[in-house]
Amino acid sequence: MLARFFIRLGSAVLILAIAGYLAVAGLMFFGQRSILYHPNDLVPRPVDFGVPEMAAHRLETADGFRPLAWWAPGRGKAAPVIVWFHGNGGHIGQRAGRARFFIDAGYGVLLAGYRYNARAGGDPSEEGLLADGRAAVEFVRSRGVRTDRIILYGESLGTGVATAMATEYRAAGLVLDMPYSSVTDLASERYWFLPVRLLLLDTFDSESRMAQVRSPVLVIHGENDRVIPVAFGRKLFAAAPEPKEGHFIPGGTHGNLYRLGAGHLVLDFLERRVAHGPRAGGPG
Repeated sequence: MLARFFIRLGSAVLILAIAGYLAVAGLMFFGQRSILYHPNDLVPRPVDFGVPEMAAHRLETADGFRPLAWWAPGRGKAAPVIVWFHGNGGHIGQRAGRARFFIDAGYGVLLAGYRYNARAGGDPSEEGLLADGRAAVEFVRSRGVRTDRIILYGESLGTGVATAMATEYRAAGLVLDMPYSSVTDLASERYWFLPVRLLLLDTFDSESRMAQVRSPVLVIHGENDRVIPVAFGRKLFAAAPEPKEGHFIPGGTHGNLYRLGAGHLVLDFLERRVAHGPRAGGPG
């Protein structure tokens, strides 16, 4: 009798454990986009963030959304333009200080927003963000900027967008600031107890896409980054084709790289590879 009781108790515990595990997996599956993306409804104004020369525009995506972007042309018709894809949180105004850094150096800058921010009316997804990325590049091209004078700049989550765009447009350069090899790799480490590869909707597999990139690549990452561990940045750098450069900054975290000189590393790369160097290729 006692043995039978413990067998039944063990079976009940096992069933509860399995049910609990499946419940957690289900919650993670249905809530994964709220973990990956952090919408922000604020519609910021350039003048309030120290870049009054930037003009606010609504981009036009192929599927009918109008993400907010801020635009400042470069100093002179031939000036290279940085198309900046930011991370998963906040808004483009919070990147104004970095835009200021490059505008003052003579570069054009487009701070590209996403469909889930600034009341653009869209929901986040990898497919949607890539559509937003294409709209950003096409906006700059519509201003008379050749593709071979466009620098694709990705920050954190935005590195996945920038890398994807570099497979579709032969840009002058690809700058990846705090990148990851794929969201799958990152999530697999963080949620090791779940079958992440079966659950993920948006993978942003930059490592696989790298084989199609034909632009010079710069990777910058902090050695002490706890949000996107530097191992994933190194993995992506290893997959990048030549020419490429990597800077892995001692003491760097997910928020202090520009205070540690990352902006000057980017400028040096651009001056050598883009501003005065050979053009990366024609419009594509």
